[in-house]
Amino acid sequence: MTSNPFSLVLHGGAGVLADRSYQKEIDHMRALAGEAKEMLGDGMAALDVVERVVYALETSGLYVAGKGSSPNTDNRYELDAAIMDGATRNAGAVAAMEGFVSPIQAARKVMETTPHVMLAGWGANKLAREAGLEAVDDPKSYYKPAAVPDNRAIATGTVGCVARDRDGRLAAATSTGGTLKKTPGRVGDCPLIGAGTWADQEIALSCTGQGEYFIRSLAAGTAAARVRYLHESPDEACRWALKDVKRLGGDGGIIAVGRDGRVAYPYNSEGMKCAVLHADGRITAGVQDQT
Repeated sequence: MTSNPFSLVLHGGAGVLADRSYQKEIDHMRALAGEAKEMLGDGMAALDVVERVVYALETSGLYVAGKGSSPNTDNRYELDAAIMDGATRNAGAVAAMEGFVSPIQAARKVMETTPHVMLAGWGANKLAREAGLEAVDDPKSYYKPAAVPDNRAIATGTVGCVARDRDGRLAAATSTGGTLKKTPGRVGDCPLIGAGTWADQEIALSCTGQGEYFIRSLAAGTAAARVRYLHESPDEACRWALKDVKRLGGDGGIIAVGRDGRVAYPYNSEGMKCAVLHADGRITAGVQDQT
């Protein structure tokens, strides 16, 4: 164990375009990692920290999640999110949710106020409304798409955060506006526990990329199983899971933190936006490998 018992990774999505600068996103992620360092240093639980970080990513408008989401082919904004507490394996998720500022807050409400793991569509909307979560009054004026469709077969965008707190507790949270120009009702890997989001007592993970392939490879769950049963490091396990995603024809990235504070953030796409609070207290941020 290093001198600092807590660590964290956050991402702003895999797949970057060579002709675009991401300095604004990098600066934002670096600042969020600094805020998270203070929260974890003050003893805040990992679950609370990952929710707060993802909320900040959602409401920034800089990423394809929350305010920065893009509409589906019916010109409606359907958002997904999931959160998981590694210590208890309690989890909550929303899918194809409409009309609320923060899907990650709704996901936590699912986890803490219902006996379920996921609510979708109008059911998720109803829970959010009854919980008093902030609503989007005018979608056309609120949403400012952070990306436009490009030449990728499946253009994507996601945000996420994983953390280990001072007490060794792990947590993960992921949120997305989904693939660009998606079919109405489409649900990706983000809200599916074990596909795009996972946390247990060994590792916490958040995935980003072409969700259909992460679902078909059970990416997050596979990486977690390799840590648990094969005793691989977080980085080794995530890289194996990404190889399986690639074998199926997809790409993306995974961020993870292990019970000993070791972090991982590999990707097989054209870059991945991320920031890392290392266990030694350093903060790094960028769109390339942070080694």
